Amino acid sequence: MTITNALAGIAVDDLAAVLAWYEQVFGRPADARPLADIAEWKFTTGGWVQVFTDSDRAGASSVTLIVDDLAALVTELASRDIAPVSKRIGDYVKTAIFRDPDGNQLIFTQPLKNTY
Repeated sequence: MTITNALAGIAVDDLAAVLAWYEQVFGRPADARPLADIAEWKFTTGGWVQVFTDSDRAGASSVTLIVDDLAALVTELASRDIAPVSKRIGDYVKTAIFRDPDGNQLIFTQPLKNTY
């Protein structure tokens, strides 16, 4: 078996209510809307984030996204009135953690060294 890509899922209570927030975070409308209650964003180097309606699991999702310039991302999101709930620096990565309106966790991480 060869895994060629990954799709990270984020469960929300009402997609219509949070769609604008995700469009602000990703800086664009969804790349795909395969169903009325699903929105998907594709990343140029691979992988997708899928935000979908699932009231039973809403608010319990956590997704980590790797970025090349965390400071620039935090500054850009701040200009859109989106602020991290916490920031951390470890031995190998620095992170900024955001929460969507349902409480789902989006972690943006930048490697400090060639660890990945």
